[in-house]
Amino acid sequence: MWKPGHRRAAERRGLRYPSDLTDAEWALVEPMIPPAKRGGRKRSVDVREVLNGIFYVLSTGCQWNAVPTDLPPKSTIYDYLDLWDWDGTLERIHRALYLAVREQAGREASPTVAIIDAQSAKGAQKGGRRSIRRGMTRARRSRAASGTFSSTRSASC
Repeated sequence: MWKPGHRRAAERRGLRYPSDLTDAEWALVEPMIPPAKRGGRKRSVDVREVLNGIFYVLSTGCQWNAVPTDLPPKSTIYDYLDLWDWDGTLERIHRALYLAVREQAGREASPTVAIIDAQSAKGAQKGGRRSIRRGMTRARRSRAASGTFSSTRSASC
């Protein structure tokens, strides 16, 4: 149940976008950001703004061309998203924020109960492209196995 303390903690007022990190969230996430590569130029981009850009795109579902100009360039945001997805940084950030929100709500860090409705169970059974049953699709026959192909081939030789 939402209580006034929970509502104050979840308040996003005062932020430029609702998806931006609060100072408390940034303090939790900042140590997880990998340092810049050794050698070469120093990192010139504000990593917090890059993360705000990633969260903006993920929360709004906007196209990359629609990223606001007050965030870093879309190419920078995308490159960091790709790098951090590859090296597991995004997964660590998600886990830390998820645990913090659960603890803040007064719940255990990991859920103890899961609820699955009938619609979700049906979707999980089907599972997309891999679930197409062989009996439901027409068998492909090679041209060599076709009687028509072999009879026309031998007749023309």
